[in-house]
Amino acid sequence: MPRPERPGHSGAVTPPDPAAEGRRRADLLVTLLADDDTTGVDRLLAGVSEVRDLVFTGAGLTSVARAEARSLPPAQRAQANTRQERLGLLRNANATNPEGLRVWLRRAAEEILLIRAQQAVADRVAAGAQERTATRVAAEANGTAAASRTATAT
Repeated sequence: MPRPERPGHSGAVTPPDPAAEGRRRADLLVTLLADDDTTGVDRLLAGVSEVRDLVFTGAGLTSVARAEARSLPPAQRAQANTRQERLGLLRNANATNPEGLRVWLRRAAEEILLIRAQQAVADRVAAGAQERTATRVAAEANGTAAASRTATAT
């Protein structure tokens, strides 16, 4: 049954939101790289032919990388910011070249995986420091550390 005509409505199907589609492709690209699925990565990137679509995918990757880098320790965060600037230069150098933009997308997705790996290391270091602090506090509460210091001071 056809749709009734309404004023101000064309009846046409709304095209997908390009930003949402870019974020979806960005998430898929990161997942494929994390799974070490190079064939899937190549297939996904080859299937995106329009510069506009490549750039929307890159915008999705950039927003994820910048958001996740904010939780890194200061030194790693600064390094991530520098890498983002270099990725921006790569993007700008290939602004009209789809093949160059595909290289940019792959590197941007790899950057997200690097940030996640750095965050995992930072989380392990922080957990270890908390455990050592808790052990020291417990020892001091028991008097073990005080007795130990007294014995070595005499």
